[in-house]
Amino acid sequence: MRDQVEIGAGRTALRAYGLDDIEIVPSRRTRSSKDVSLDWRIDAYRFDIPLITHPTDAIVSPATAVRFGELGGLGVLNAEGVWARHANAEDALFRVVQAADEQEDPSAAVRMLQELHAAPIRVDLLTEAIRTVRESGNTVAVRVSPQHAEELTPDLLAAGVEILIVQGTIISAEHVSRDGEPLNLKRFIADLDIPVIAGGVGDYRTAMHLMRTGAAGVIVGYGQSQASTTNRVLGIGVPMATAIAEAAAARRDYLDETGGRYVHVIADGGLTYSGDIAKAIACGADAVMLGEALTEAEDLPGQGYYWTAAAAHPSLPRSDVYGFTSGHSLESVLFGPATSPYGTLNLFGALRRAMAKTGYSDLKEFQKVGLTVRK
Repeated sequence: MRDQVEIGAGRTALRAYGLDDIEIVPSRRTRSSKDVSLDWRIDAYRFDIPLITHPTDAIVSPATAVRFGELGGLGVLNAEGVWARHANAEDALFRVVQAADEQEDPSAAVRMLQELHAAPIRVDLLTEAIRTVRESGNTVAVRVSPQHAEELTPDLLAAGVEILIVQGTIISAEHVSRDGEPLNLKRFIADLDIPVIAGGVGDYRTAMHLMRTGAAGVIVGYGQSQASTTNRVLGIGVPMATAIAEAAAARRDYLDETGGRYVHVIADGGLTYSGDIAKAIACGADAVMLGEALTEAEDLPGQGYYWTAAAAHPSLPRSDVYGFTSGHSLESVLFGPATSPYGTLNLFGALRRAMAKTGYSDLKEFQKVGLTVRK
């Protein structure tokens, strides 16, 4: 039972922990990092590293989705982003970067994103983007919002999508609405022949509800980062260590409930450094969804800037366009060699080393590692 903390007369809150609040405990055994496997499998798809990219145009273009696949991860295209709305997507994103460079108007880039996303989604452009990834031989993954899932999915399936991500800031299996029929995730997933990953969630109950819809994976968090402003705009926050652990507990109970159906837990948010990735797996995640942590890499569409899809919301944007120092190859960001001691390069080499230092040989074993709380 989680601790209840009194925050005032007659009002209590649950105590929760972020990834910064916990540390991994070494065991009595160590092993060579060469004997550690980072393989991750979901449904029929295997990946060399437990990486899914956050579906933002700042990180993922058709070309970079291919590159992430070549390096062993899963690049996720945003079916509602610039690549699906503008034939000259590179030029459109350059306009965002130019607006972000204008220091006198800090909101100019967000307004530019809103303007670009006011253009309609074009199925031909979306199909072309998906074809680029499909023809490369890499797994094709695309994100849609719950609001547009039923509308866009038939075209996505026709184009060759293999994994569908239904992702919003907060998603539930029970959306109540007076305006039209909301997405019925259980029926929606049951009608598909491809795996669906859904989220984000922040607690046991919501994670369990999503697992019962038939989702192959559940996303925990909403991409908390320096760019994300959801906490400031909505007052909603998800302390990631607790949220991941609760989703992992739901996964265990759902496994028992169904007699063996395993649902993957994907951590999305609070993952700034390589140590955060290791802690997320240690808390029970099967894979991590990275966005901001990848901005060290050069040649990404955002050119050193990062934002989430929520930046383009027409009436309530919940992400800034945030600038970072880039200049490293994507390979060095993921696999090194690192030239910085701060945990921003060689992200998955560091995960491998953390597992070796604590004596674990694969991701499932590492979920059992000991943890301590700092305070």
